[in-house]
Amino acid sequence: MVGGIARGRLAEERKAWRKNHPHGFVAKPETSPDGSVNLMVWHCTIPGKPGTDWEGGHYPLTMHFSEDYPSQPPKCKFPKSFFHINVYPSGDVCLSILNVGAGWSPAITVKQILLGIQELLDQPNPSSSAQFECNKLYMQQDKAEYKRRVKEQAKQYPALL
Repeated sequence: MVGGIARGRLAEERKAWRKNHPHGFVAKPETSPDGSVNLMVWHCTIPGKPGTDWEGGHYPLTMHFSEDYPSQPPKCKFPKSFFHINVYPSGDVCLSILNVGAGWSPAITVKQILLGIQELLDQPNPSSSAQFECNKLYMQQDKAEYKRRVKEQAKQYPALL
């Protein structure tokens, strides 16, 4: 069955997530208007870590899985123009564990991906920059302006509770 492996794995991940997931995180498959569940697209929320400039924000992320999952990592996207060194203007996340040949392993779970992205928010990788202006502020010009923009962005994504 085509996609049977991917869908089976995602069904298992969904069960595991429902039983045990990090506080403040949300990860659930997309639900169609007819009530059917699409395991290949997950809508997630990543909370900013307490004690960081990202604190208070609950950042929306969409995970798109291919029929080749878990051999291939999901594509992870924040909203367009998300302000972060390692997020392209399209919203695509640049993180080693999401790249085959760089850090991806089929053993990596949805939970590990989301925790890794949360860590990346406050611990960016300037050597793998996806946004020139953001990187410039962070690395050279104006760390205070970078922090101000991060805190401003956190206010744009309040908790939905």
